[in-house]
Amino acid sequence: MVSAHENDPGAVPLEQETERESVEAAAKLSSKLIYEVIRRDGEEELARTKRSLFWSGTAAGILISFSVLGEAILRTYLPDAPWSFLVENLGYSLGFLLVIICRMQLFTENTITTVLPLMVQPTAHNLGCVARLWSIVLGANVLGAFVIATFYAYTPAIPENLGPALLSLSEHAVHMPPGESFFRAIPAGILVAAIVWMMPQSNESAFFIITTFTWLIAVGDFTHIVAGSVEMAYLAVQGLVGPYEAVFEFFIPVLLGNIVGGTAVFAVIAWGQVKDDVFERH
Repeated sequence: MVSAHENDPGAVPLEQETERESVEAAAKLSSKLIYEVIRRDGEEELARTKRSLFWSGTAAGILISFSVLGEAILRTYLPDAPWSFLVENLGYSLGFLLVIICRMQLFTENTITTVLPLMVQPTAHNLGCVARLWSIVLGANVLGAFVIATFYAYTPAIPENLGPALLSLSEHAVHMPPGESFFRAIPAGILVAAIVWMMPQSNESAFFIITTFTWLIAVGDFTHIVAGSVEMAYLAVQGLVGPYEAVFEFFIPVLLGNIVGGTAVFAVIAWGQVKDDVFERH
């Protein structure tokens, strides 16, 4: 019996074709292709309706609370040992896993995702679209944080023995000096933006990428505006922190630090390495 490959001199043997497909599948994406994937994601996000952005952002604000709650649970039940700090901070990854894998709108992701389309076309219209999305998503994230913080504080949903750890974590985050909060927010902004940059080629390793780098945010004692807003809200709804301290000594410094890290540092560097290729293509 004569095979199809023998009848067709130009045919590629099955073994070589399979090998080629395996190599192509395993090949790393170039920086330009990663940029293109994130840029298209950003354009899709900028085109979403206000209602869609609001509900997605509110859900993210609620789900990110499991970062604080997970950390509080591990702190409560782990023994008092030198290594406990490293393990308890794994709980911080839980909320980020929920938000990122479920594709909810998290403000710090948008410091790179929606900025890349703006960098290639820096028009007033695009700037307005980015400002619109940032405002809606950040407001919705904070609203979700206050909703879930109120639920935790005034219902029996959280076991009483978790209260001290939840309170201690919140006080540590919110009462950090403003200047320190700002500078510690910069690495957090860079790391979240780096997660976004790695996701297009992560495939099955997405879980480990998100877990590792959000754990690094926690163990490095860096500050994140949305997870931190849950801690701020938990204190605020119980009258344990005033409006001035919450807004001007915590929220604004951390927000600016995350923007500097995610946009002014990582997004600019990422854009710099693909800029020539992008404009050459156009």
